[in-house]
Amino acid sequence: MRPCLVLAAALAAAVPAHAARAVYDFNPGWKLAVGDPAGAERPGFDDGPWRAVSLPNAWNEDDAFRKDIGDLSTGVAWYRKHFRLPALRSGQKVFLEFEGARQAAEVFVNGRAVALHENGINAFGVEIAGALVAGDNVVAVRTDNRWDYRERATGQRFQWNDRNFYANYGGLPKNVRLHVTGPVYQTLPLYASLGTTGVYVYARDFDIPHGRATITAESQVRNDSARSYRVAYDVELRDRDGRRVAHFGAPARAVAPGTTVTLRAGAPVAGLHFWSWGYGYLYDVVTTLKVDGRPLDTVTTRTGFRKTTFGNGMIALNDRVFQVHGYAQRTTNEWPAVGSAVPAWLSDYGNGLALESNANLIRWMHVTPWKQDVESLDRLGLMEAMPAGDSEGDVKDRRWDQRLEAMRDAIVYNRNNPSIVFYESGNKGVSADHMRAMKALRDTYDPHGGRAAGSREMLSRDLRQVAEYGGEMLYINKSAGMPVWAMEYARDEALRKYWDELSPPFHKDGDGPPHKGQDASAYNRNQDSFAVEDVLRWYDYWRERPGTGTRVSGGGVNIVFSDSNTHHRGAENYRRSGEVDAMRIPKDAWYAHQVMWDGWVDVEHPRAHIVGHWNYPAGTVKPVIVVSSADSVRLFLNGKDVGAARQRARFLFTFDGVAWAPGELKAVGYDAHGNEVCADVLATAGAPAALRLTPIVSPQGLRADGADMALVQVEVVDAAGRRQPLAGDTVDFDVEGPAEWRGGIAQGPDNHILARALPVEAGVNRVLLRTTQQAGRIVVRARAQGLAPAELALDSAPVAVRDGLAPLPPTPPARLDRGPTPPTPSFTVSRVAVPVAAVDAPDGNLSFDDDETTAWTSRPGAASEITYTLARPARLSEVVLKLTGWRERSYPLKIYVDGREAWSGLTPTSLGYVTLPLAPVQGRTVRIVLAGRAEEGGGMRLTEVANQANTATGTAGVPAAALSIVEAEFYERP
Repeated sequence: MRPCLVLAAALAAAVPAHAARAVYDFNPGWKLAVGDPAGAERPGFDDGPWRAVSLPNAWNEDDAFRKDIGDLSTGVAWYRKHFRLPALRSGQKVFLEFEGARQAAEVFVNGRAVALHENGINAFGVEIAGALVAGDNVVAVRTDNRWDYRERATGQRFQWNDRNFYANYGGLPKNVRLHVTGPVYQTLPLYASLGTTGVYVYARDFDIPHGRATITAESQVRNDSARSYRVAYDVELRDRDGRRVAHFGAPARAVAPGTTVTLRAGAPVAGLHFWSWGYGYLYDVVTTLKVDGRPLDTVTTRTGFRKTTFGNGMIALNDRVFQVHGYAQRTTNEWPAVGSAVPAWLSDYGNGLALESNANLIRWMHVTPWKQDVESLDRLGLMEAMPAGDSEGDVKDRRWDQRLEAMRDAIVYNRNNPSIVFYESGNKGVSADHMRAMKALRDTYDPHGGRAAGSREMLSRDLRQVAEYGGEMLYINKSAGMPVWAMEYARDEALRKYWDELSPPFHKDGDGPPHKGQDASAYNRNQDSFAVEDVLRWYDYWRERPGTGTRVSGGGVNIVFSDSNTHHRGAENYRRSGEVDAMRIPKDAWYAHQVMWDGWVDVEHPRAHIVGHWNYPAGTVKPVIVVSSADSVRLFLNGKDVGAARQRARFLFTFDGVAWAPGELKAVGYDAHGNEVCADVLATAGAPAALRLTPIVSPQGLRADGADMALVQVEVVDAAGRRQPLAGDTVDFDVEGPAEWRGGIAQGPDNHILARALPVEAGVNRVLLRTTQQAGRIVVRARAQGLAPAELALDSAPVAVRDGLAPLPPTPPARLDRGPTPPTPSFTVSRVAVPVAAVDAPDGNLSFDDDETTAWTSRPGAASEITYTLARPARLSEVVLKLTGWRERSYPLKIYVDGREAWSGLTPTSLGYVTLPLAPVQGRTVRIVLAGRAEEGGGMRLTEVANQANTATGTAGVPAAALSIVEAEFYERP
């Protein structure tokens, strides 16, 4: 077949059979200029000297990870594109859909201003048929990403356009589509710019065990013709293999000219695969408008079906309770030298690593994620929390209206994406009235999506009457009602390059400059202490998991998943809190999470991971740390048992004083009955011998569209092909063929951004290549002094582009690794809460009211003690307390049960609750006595950039001589 016929056939495939709608990829073939040249909106403007780019593309991408977030380049940049459309029939509509722009975008078509979008978050669109001409057309977009950009109509800045949190990759760093429809059509879900809501698909009446639910589709339909039509509504449900599994519809109804109506149809469907954690099962819902049996307009909506419930302090997916464990990730989800503008498969690869660490939820931070990441989590089976737009604080007046508008538009655009289970109203608590307003948006535009509306914090009794979830960002919260989970815990930072103090480059753990005049050792960790810290922090949440009482922790998300070009406290100019580095190479902490999180609540699949490597000088004696979910762990060096471990925080096993010897270090985990259930092995690598290159590309192949990328991993290996973990060799790269070098990142000048020579760190690094619009063979060569070189070849396939239009790219495959939701319980009850019937102190009820914003405090002059009478006699095994000043204050306490001393000592500091074990003792009254002054200092240091009030623990005005209890709980064994 001749090339022109192949191209025409590819573009024709963008038009659904028998329907008058076409959807094109509008990403290829743009021109970019930084600056504000006069007349750039005019069709005849000479853009010949401008740089050719394909979208998505941030004009300041070279700055990503080279510059501190506050120094990222800002200003005006223009994008222009020439295109031609096939001949339009009378009344046809043409829409441009932008997935977003940063910060503001003014759109011109053939010199006519057609749209202005300013909030830097949401998708927007414009109907352009009236501005088109026969032949060549030009769309020009003027973007402005200044930090101090102000809304034109009001002069108001946008709160979330923030130098700390929202990395500023300017221009058009998201996808663009072009839609052609007939005059009677299903609208697009672009509320802000078009005032339309599109298609809405949802499920109700779930019967999870039998795979049944009622599926409903709604389409907003617009008649822009001059006559009335009787329009029937047809719905077809197709499974992931394209097979029809259900077909239903609604009878024809009149749609008058110039009107907008909603057509709706639903039916019970059996044999459904419910979307679940690690099971991204998606359906295509094909909705067609028909007149006299003839298809008029067809839209395909990809979605999944799942049931959610929120209550009793817990969250359930498909009737199975889960504890949130995942990451608070920057919405930009950025990579070095490209920012956020990556192909869809690379989004899946990076997000998929979070799933492989056994994360079940991503809390996107501050602003709504772009559609590509939302759809990525759909395919992976990763739940997500979707914010509107915030920096860190409730606001009022126009700024609050801006946030409401951002949430409205985000809900309309993303309500068919099953991965979204939380709508976040603020990155800090909001007022009750504001929470009601956000819930009203959810109830108006997504009443059947099974999503909880809440905000960070929202802990008081009054706010919990309105919000549907909440939780602080630093501390452990518990609830018997509204679920609460930690919005961002474990704030420490570590460079992947640093194994431990005994390994090159021999970085002393914590060594680094102060942050804002304060000690910053927690933000300059080595990998070993970083992994340990992550284990200790997660244990606090796991200990209060569902099954441990009436009040439980809903879990928490660790900040952040990948190293981020946002505010930082460590020695580098970017945040290194990630469990993977900026190129998505795992740190030891990634494996630690994989061990601890392999279950919905309780660990279901035991694992073990040995922290670090096994290449040391002779004579080295060191502790070996194993992270394991087994009941016990033994360590073997070359087959010899090295002795018993110290266990703490459930998952940490430390073997002290292990004398290094070359060979195999093996950790074996056992269950309570002594059966081997897991193992991990480290082997000593030999001397560096060679480089090895490994390509990481889309499973559908490399596309020559000017935007696709290849990730290439380089390793230093020994003669046996084992990675040399201490190697730091500088590697020189050479690329031949149709590709653009984007490089990688490493410690050094400008973080080696875009450098053709950069070192491996801990034996490995990665670089990015971007394709051009020319197909062909790409050869990558790597050399390093004293090592055998490496070479690999990649082939980029041609992409059909005609007159600036291309068919939509293929969708990456879904991940179904974890299988459907298990029907078994996700936890075993490990302790039972004994309710309190009465208390002897005035206002003592404040210490067991399930409200962490209240506390009982002993009064001056009165005894610093309190006695609780339980609802029934019980054989108590634990007392759990949240004490005022939990982070920095230790209380000398004595606890008596029916007059007998059951516990005595100094309470540890914590991030919330302390568990005080009792030798099981029978009784009904519990007296807690302060036996001296509370000790101050020595607690956990928490340095916050934006708001030090976030670290408060209620000690203001509470003297050290007072006993002050936020919540008291009493437990017996089941």
